[in-house]
Amino acid sequence: MPIQFPNKPGIVAYLTAGDPDLSTTREIALAAIDNGADVLELGVPFSDPLADGPVIQRASERAVGRGVRLTDVLQLASAIRKARPAAGLVLFSYLNPVVKLGMKTFCEQAAAAGIDGVLLTDMIVEEATEYLEHMHANHLAPIFLAAPTSPDKRLKAIGEASRGFVYAISRVGITGTQQQLAGDASELVRRLRQFTQLPIAVGFGISNATHVAAVAEFADAAIIGSALVQLIEKSTPAEAPTAVGKFIAGLRAEIPTPAGRA
Repeated sequence: MPIQFPNKPGIVAYLTAGDPDLSTTREIALAAIDNGADVLELGVPFSDPLADGPVIQRASERAVGRGVRLTDVLQLASAIRKARPAAGLVLFSYLNPVVKLGMKTFCEQAAAAGIDGVLLTDMIVEEATEYLEHMHANHLAPIFLAAPTSPDKRLKAIGEASRGFVYAISRVGITGTQQQLAGDASELVRRLRQFTQLPIAVGFGISNATHVAAVAEFADAAIIGSALVQLIEKSTPAEAPTAVGKFIAGLRAEIPTPAGRA
């Protein structure tokens, strides 16, 4: 089942769970949802986050250093689900913590926590048979990354295997803020539209209202990660929920609704 984006464009807010701590992450998450984030993407901290840029790497290192693990993030997700039942809730993780817990156990616990979808950043669609079986059995939506360099054959496989939405990478490389949105993103979304009716969200480098408005011209949602994580890094734990809430609300206030999509 597709993950819903009631606002146009949709906003997906990424947070590294446990940075600065789990209770503050909960408050930040609720502030993001209450101020216009349609979907919350909870990042599981990992000791070797190769797909992430320095901002999220530092956040992950801090959370790992505090002992935050996958099971803690699942408990956090459950608390957020109970507090905001209507919000979209996605778990973002590397494969290693999931394998350590056990794929079947992970999917069962994710479903019990109220998670809608899962993105395993280093799970490739060609090797996802067992993963998809357990995801489907627990009514969880698998989300896969699609890159500008992917051939059409692979985009077709990604479109067919995905359920919640498709995560289109705006550029090749690691996460992080950027000044301009890569032109490859719109072409990638155009190609993906041939293979899926799911919403398509664009991420990697989306950091301000100008970027989100540009994404809204060709995609369904924008994923904001490093900009939020950096804002949290620069704030005290007491300040962070308000700072993130104001940031999301500011995006909503500045983004025009694309013509024909009101």
